[in-house]
Amino acid sequence: MTTQQVWTKYADDVKRFILSKVKDTTVTDDLLQETFVKVHTKLHTLKDITKLKPWIFSIARNTMMDYFKSTNQTVDFDIFEAQTDAKEHEHTEKDCLRAIIQDLPKKYRDPLFLSDIKGLKQQEVADTLKQNLPTTKSQIQRARKLIAQGFMDCCGLSLNEDGKLVGEIQDKEDCKVCK
Repeated sequence: MTTQQVWTKYADDVKRFILSKVKDTTVTDDLLQETFVKVHTKLHTLKDITKLKPWIFSIARNTMMDYFKSTNQTVDFDIFEAQTDAKEHEHTEKDCLRAIIQDLPKKYRDPLFLSDIKGLKQQEVADTLKQNLPTTKSQIQRARKLIAQGFMDCCGLSLNEDGKLVGEIQDKEDCKVCK
Protein backbone atom coordinates (compact mmCIF):
# COMPACT_ATOMS: atom_id res chain seq x y z
CA MET A 1 0.00 0.00 0.00
CA THR A 2 1.36 3.43 -0.90
CA THR A 3 1.40 6.48 1.35
CA GLN A 4 -1.18 8.10 -0.92
CA GLN A 5 -3.52 5.11 -0.49
CA VAL A 6 -3.02 5.20 3.27
CA TRP A 7 -3.72 8.95 3.28
CA THR A 8 -6.89 8.51 1.23
CA LYS A 9 -8.20 5.75 3.47
CA TYR A 10 -7.28 7.05 6.94
CA ALA A 11 -6.52 10.80 6.91
CA ASP A 12 -10.07 11.90 7.77
CA ASP A 13 -10.32 9.48 10.72
CA VAL A 14 -6.89 10.46 12.04
CA LYS A 15 -7.72 14.16 11.68
CA ARG A 16 -10.96 13.74 13.68
CA PHE A 17 -9.05 11.81 16.32
CA ILE A 18 -6.36 14.49 16.65
CA LEU A 19 -8.89 17.33 16.65
CA SER A 20 -10.85 15.63 19.43
CA LYS A 21 -7.74 15.86 21.62
CA VAL A 22 -6.11 19.19 20.73
CA LYS A 23 -9.26 21.26 19.96
CA ASP A 24 -7.36 23.51 17.54
CA THR A 25 -7.66 23.11 13.77
CA THR A 26 -4.28 24.68 12.96
CA VAL A 27 -2.45 22.43 15.42
CA THR A 28 -4.51 19.48 14.19
CA ASP A 29 -3.40 20.07 10.60
CA ASP A 30 0.23 20.32 11.71
CA LEU A 31 0.05 17.13 13.77
CA LEU A 32 -1.77 15.31 10.96
CA GLN A 33 0.99 16.27 8.55
CA GLU A 34 3.68 15.25 11.01
CA THR A 35 1.91 11.91 11.57
CA PHE A 36 1.79 11.14 7.87
CA VAL A 37 5.41 12.15 7.35
CA LYS A 38 6.27 9.48 9.94
CA VAL A 39 3.91 7.01 8.25
CA HIS A 40 5.57 7.72 4.90
CA THR A 41 9.11 7.22 6.21
CA LYS A 42 8.28 4.04 8.19
CA LEU A 43 5.57 2.38 6.07
CA HIS A 44 8.09 -0.08 4.63
CA THR A 45 8.83 -1.37 8.15
CA LEU A 46 5.23 -2.50 8.79
CA LYS A 47 5.26 -6.28 8.49
CA ASP A 48 1.53 -7.04 8.95
CA ILE A 49 -0.71 -4.86 6.78
CA THR A 50 -3.75 -5.93 8.82
CA LYS A 51 -2.32 -3.87 11.67
CA LEU A 52 -2.03 -0.73 9.56
CA LYS A 53 -4.87 1.23 11.16
CA PRO A 54 -3.80 0.65 14.79
CA TRP A 55 -0.21 1.42 13.76
CA ILE A 56 -1.22 4.76 12.23
CA PHE A 57 -3.27 5.70 15.29
CA SER A 58 -0.31 4.81 17.52
CA ILE A 59 1.86 7.17 15.52
CA ALA A 60 -0.81 9.89 15.79
CA ARG A 61 -1.13 9.31 19.55
CA ASN A 62 2.64 9.49 20.07
CA THR A 63 2.88 12.61 17.90
CA MET A 64 0.20 14.29 20.03
CA MET A 65 1.87 13.21 23.25
CA ASP A 66 5.13 14.76 22.02
CA TYR A 67 3.24 17.95 21.16
CA PHE A 68 1.64 18.13 24.63
CA LYS A 69 5.02 17.57 26.30
CA SER A 70 6.78 20.18 24.16
CA THR A 71 4.13 22.82 24.91
CA ASN A 72 4.10 21.99 28.63
CA GLN A 73 0.40 21.19 28.53
CA THR A 74 -0.91 18.82 31.11
CA VAL A 75 -2.89 15.90 29.86
CA ASP A 76 -4.11 12.77 31.63
CA PHE A 77 -2.22 10.10 29.67
CA ASP A 78 -4.27 7.24 31.17
CA ILE A 79 -7.50 8.68 29.78
CA PHE A 80 -5.67 9.49 26.56
CA GLU A 81 -4.60 5.86 26.18
CA ALA A 82 -8.08 4.46 26.89
CA GLN A 83 -9.70 6.80 24.38
CA THR A 84 -7.09 5.98 21.76
CA ASP A 85 -7.64 2.25 22.18
CA ALA A 86 -11.38 2.68 21.74
CA LYS A 87 -10.85 4.76 18.58
CA GLU A 88 -8.57 2.14 17.07
CA HIS A 89 -11.22 -0.55 17.49
CA GLU A 90 -12.33 -2.08 14.20
CA HIS A 91 -16.01 -2.21 13.48
CA THR A 92 -17.83 -5.33 14.61
CA GLU A 93 -20.81 -7.45 13.61
CA LYS A 94 -22.92 -5.28 15.94
CA ASP A 95 -21.84 -2.12 14.10
CA CYS A 96 -22.75 -3.69 10.78
CA LEU A 97 -26.05 -5.14 11.99
CA ARG A 98 -27.13 -1.85 13.55
CA ALA A 99 -26.43 0.05 10.34
CA ILE A 100 -27.99 -2.60 8.09
CA ILE A 101 -31.19 -2.68 10.17
CA GLN A 102 -31.38 1.11 10.21
CA ASP A 103 -31.15 1.11 6.41
CA LEU A 104 -33.98 -1.39 5.99
CA PRO A 105 -37.21 0.06 4.61
CA LYS A 106 -39.73 0.63 7.41
CA LYS A 107 -42.12 -2.00 6.00
CA TYR A 108 -39.44 -4.66 6.62
CA ARG A 109 -37.78 -3.18 9.71
CA ASP A 110 -40.93 -2.97 11.83
CA PRO A 111 -42.11 -6.59 11.43
CA LEU A 112 -38.55 -7.87 11.89
CA PHE A 113 -38.10 -5.82 15.06
CA LEU A 114 -41.39 -7.01 16.55
CA SER A 115 -40.70 -10.64 15.67
CA ASP A 116 -36.97 -11.13 16.14
CA ILE A 117 -36.16 -8.47 18.73
CA LYS A 118 -39.38 -8.15 20.76
CA GLY A 119 -40.10 -11.88 20.44
CA LEU A 120 -43.71 -11.60 19.29
CA LYS A 121 -45.25 -14.47 17.36
CA GLN A 122 -45.75 -13.66 13.70
CA GLN A 123 -49.55 -13.63 14.10
CA GLU A 124 -49.16 -11.08 16.91
CA VAL A 125 -46.92 -9.00 14.65
CA ALA A 126 -49.54 -9.14 11.88
CA ASP A 127 -52.26 -8.09 14.34
CA THR A 128 -50.13 -5.25 15.71
CA LEU A 129 -49.37 -3.95 12.22
CA LYS A 130 -52.97 -4.55 11.07
CA GLN A 131 -52.03 -6.71 8.11
CA ASN A 132 -52.55 -10.32 7.12
CA LEU A 133 -50.21 -13.12 8.27
CA PRO A 134 -48.77 -14.04 4.82
CA THR A 135 -47.73 -10.40 4.27
CA THR A 136 -46.06 -10.29 7.68
CA LYS A 137 -44.23 -13.57 7.10
CA SER A 138 -43.05 -12.37 3.72
CA GLN A 139 -41.78 -9.06 5.14
CA ILE A 140 -39.88 -10.79 7.94
CA GLN A 141 -38.25 -13.22 5.50
CA ARG A 142 -37.38 -10.39 3.12
CA ALA A 143 -35.85 -8.38 5.99
CA ARG A 144 -33.69 -11.34 7.00
CA LYS A 145 -32.50 -11.77 3.41
CA LEU A 146 -31.70 -8.06 3.15
CA ILE A 147 -29.67 -8.28 6.37
CA ALA A 148 -27.71 -11.26 5.05
CA GLN A 149 -27.16 -9.44 1.75
CA GLY A 150 -25.97 -6.37 3.67
CA PHE A 151 -23.37 -8.44 5.49
CA MET A 152 -22.20 -9.95 2.21
CA ASP A 153 -22.10 -6.66 0.29
CA CYS A 154 -20.57 -4.52 2.98
CA CYS A 155 -18.64 -6.69 5.36
CA GLY A 156 -17.19 -9.45 3.22
CA LEU A 157 -19.18 -12.38 4.61
CA SER A 158 -20.54 -15.16 2.39
CA LEU A 159 -23.20 -17.86 2.58
CA ASN A 160 -22.09 -21.44 3.12
CA GLU A 161 -23.87 -24.51 1.69
CA ASP A 162 -26.32 -24.45 4.62
CA GLY A 163 -27.30 -20.84 3.91
CA LYS A 164 -25.45 -19.51 6.98
CA LEU A 165 -23.25 -16.42 6.95
CA VAL A 166 -19.57 -17.28 7.34
CA GLY A 167 -16.29 -15.40 7.33
CA GLU A 168 -14.79 -12.49 9.22
CA ILE A 169 -15.98 -8.91 9.22
CA GLN A 170 -13.78 -6.87 6.92
CA ASP A 171 -13.25 -3.13 6.98
CA LYS A 172 -14.31 -2.37 3.41
CA GLU A 173 -13.65 1.18 2.25
CA ASP A 174 -16.51 1.11 -0.26
CA CYS A 175 -19.13 0.24 2.35
CA LYS A 176 -21.94 2.78 2.51
CA VAL A 177 -23.68 1.01 5.38
CA CYS A 178 -21.45 0.65 8.43
CA LYS A 179 -19.06 3.54 7.84
